[in-house]
Amino acid sequence: MAGGGFGPGTGNGKEYPGNLTLYVTLTCIVAAMGGLIFGYDIGISGGVTSMDSFLEEFFPSVYRKQKADDSTNQYCKFDSQTLTMFTSSLYLAALLSSLVASTVTRKLGRKLSMLFGGLLFCAGALINGFAQAVWMLIVGRILLGFGIGFANQSVPLYLSEMAPYKYRGALNIGFQLSITIGILVANVLNYFFAKIPGGWGWRLSLGGAMVPALIITIGSLVLPETPNSMIERGRQDEAKAKLKRIRGVSNVDEEFNDLVTASEASRMVEHPWRNLLQRKYRPHLTMAILIPIFQQLTGINVIMFYAPVLFKTIGFGGEASLMSAVITDGNPGELPKWYAIVVVLLICIYVAGFAWSWGPLGWLVPSEIFPLEIRSAAQSINVSVNMIFTFVRRSNFLGNALSLEIRIVPFLCILRDNYDDLHLLLLA
Repeated sequence: MAGGGFGPGTGNGKEYPGNLTLYVTLTCIVAAMGGLIFGYDIGISGGVTSMDSFLEEFFPSVYRKQKADDSTNQYCKFDSQTLTMFTSSLYLAALLSSLVASTVTRKLGRKLSMLFGGLLFCAGALINGFAQAVWMLIVGRILLGFGIGFANQSVPLYLSEMAPYKYRGALNIGFQLSITIGILVANVLNYFFAKIPGGWGWRLSLGGAMVPALIITIGSLVLPETPNSMIERGRQDEAKAKLKRIRGVSNVDEEFNDLVTASEASRMVEHPWRNLLQRKYRPHLTMAILIPIFQQLTGINVIMFYAPVLFKTIGFGGEASLMSAVITDGNPGELPKWYAIVVVLLICIYVAGFAWSWGPLGWLVPSEIFPLEIRSAAQSINVSVNMIFTFVRRSNFLGNALSLEIRIVPFLCILRDNYDDLHLLLLA
């Protein structure tokens, strides 16, 4: 499939020859799987924190509140500072590691940064799977966060630099697709692991994070380095040969020369963080900050994480609340089937709307708009802003629902408690 595209620098207006080869397609698919670790964590954490066996062992006060009073809204019962620390510590860790990842990605290459991400996430999953105390859970979450910071910083850059310019958008969206697949798989696993007798299914849920971690770890070992990264580290002959292979054409001189020129400009930049503040980069920096802010203001991560809690609040049974994070099937707890279908359908529409808009663009645009000399630092800004707003939203969601008396969930509870009256009214 022949194609061309715009060059490595922003706004140079050039097009280069290139094909969408099987080699580069498979390479981008493997690299995009780095999004699995982020998606798996989003999906698995909310389900695990709604499992009775997990709460009884590590958060007994939350478990007692949940069992003592059936009339209390579920989100009130989950308002625990320790539980909030467990869930939100990952995002502070990801914020910090994404800043460190900028230097690693720039000086040591995109592959090594992806490898670090996979190894750290694997270590965190191992600790969480065998956790015996809350502090072990938090340490594991911090390691998971370090891994996510490295992966989210390096994978979108790798995809943008490896893909032919005309197809970068299509291939880069694979990262968001992997995040979504990770969420789906995690929710399905939560549903089945919650059924395991003995109450140890949560260990499989948390420890199962090692699987996507191993995928990105092994993948980073077999993936080729990008020509941009090779040139930055002085391996120009290898970079030119690699560029010919991934473009599928022999005439890559013009693109290669432009990459060398961009790399020389990059070497002259001693402080990429300071250069980000230059006037010519301010529009780009503004986009790199505002896009993740608006992405998180959609509330997508809160909905994905607290989905089981929200479903419990409006009357779903325990197992039904886990499965409803995937799709409604059979008798969903206390609710009539038509009510459950409406609730789940609306959430599906909401999630689909995000997946068609803010989801992929939040990772694609920032990785594309910066020139090589500041690209790594700029991607770290994008990831860190994303993580800090995710941290704030998750940390304050339950507390705000109480202190500010947010009425969305209670309103659904009122509908649940009175659906019989509503049904009679509709029949009248």
